Amino acid sequence: MTRVFAYCRVSTAEQTTENQEREIRAAGFNIESRRVVAEVVSGSIAADQRKGFAKLRDRLESGDVLVVTKLDRLGRNAMDVRATVEELQAAGVRVHCLALGGADLTSAAGKMTMAVLSAVAEFERDLLLERTAAGLARAKDAGKVFGRPRALSDTDEERARAWLAEGHSIASIARDLNTSRQTIMRVRTRGEHS
Repeated sequence: MTRVFAYCRVSTAEQTTENQEREIRAAGFNIESRRVVAEVVSGSIAADQRKGFAKLRDRLESGDVLVVTKLDRLGRNAMDVRATVEELQAAGVRVHCLALGGADLTSAAGKMTMAVLSAVAEFERDLLLERTAAGLARAKDAGKVFGRPRALSDTDEERARAWLAEGHSIASIARDLNTSRQTIMRVRTRGEHS
């Protein structure tokens, strides 16, 4: 006999999964309360790192059906969702998504839908990388300096090297220049390698 499970997720404790559960039942899925898995976890967390989803995966068996209201309930992005669906399919579990008309994502049509969504997600990721690279290049050309600000000015760094050469302790130099011992040790290391 086919068992039907529902996975409902919200991002914050102020939210509730009640609407998702109601939507799944209204779509005609008769799910026993003990087979509804609800958890509060950020959508930015990959499905395989969610405690509730991990417990659900351990309960699912070949022939079972998993229902979600939207794809984003299953993962943080299209690639994560696709990997999750493929893993469940390999275990013989069918995955239905109400937002896609209740489509079985493990069917031929569902696989095509997932492939299109993955291609769009990859395209968007590539565009983002291109825009980021162009923005960084533009900022660099405009003279923008990246990274953490230097702990010591050129003058203070020269002073630290001179004091190190004179045998002053790292702690006393750091104290006099109002910086950390680690900064003075980096100055010393750079001086040894130059």
